Amino acid sequence: MGHAHFEHAHFLVAARELAREGGPAQVTVASVTDRLKAPKGSFYYRFASRDLLLGELWLATALAYQEGFVAAIERGDGLAAALHMPAWVRRNLDDARLLLLYSRHDFVTGDWPEPLAVGVADQARRFESCLERFAELTWGSVDATSLRLSQFVLADAPLAAVRPHLQRREKPPALVDEIITITYRSLTVGRPAPTRRSQRKPKA
Repeated sequence: MGHAHFEHAHFLVAARELAREGGPAQVTVASVTDRLKAPKGSFYYRFASRDLLLGELWLATALAYQEGFVAAIERGDGLAAALHMPAWVRRNLDDARLLLLYSRHDFVTGDWPEPLAVGVADQARRFESCLERFAELTWGSVDATSLRLSQFVLADAPLAAVRPHLQRREKPPALVDEIITITYRSLTVGRPAPTRRSQRKPKA
């Protein structure tokens, strides 16, 4: 009788299922191998540590979300970028709960595993570049005030609007889009450029 063959992706699927059920803390080497009925040696053959598995899970989810957000910013559609969050949540409710109800530090504490560090840094820089592009297009400035406003209308306000629905495991209703749109327009349409201050890049 042959032995079961486990692929790299099988462990990621098991980790995602466990995290959806009980959060990142639910994912341990033992819980993943029990879910798959796999030997622990099979896990360590593919992942040096639990942090590496959870880090891959977080980064893959973050990049999946970020794809549509970045595309909207690149075509100069800030409102679509702000509305990307509830739209993505509706299509990916379980993954959205993982990404938006938990911090990346709930997945990996301390330093990120070296194989993932570059990918995480690139993901953060890509988001910062989106804020800078939006700030320049919207207010003609990339200073601290413009970047803070950009962070709020593109990320903080949409998250505040969808969070209660994520906590209840329900898809955001259309009212959420209306709230985000009103907030976006109240801060961007006809608003003068903020007073220029010394140019400052956002922190990674």
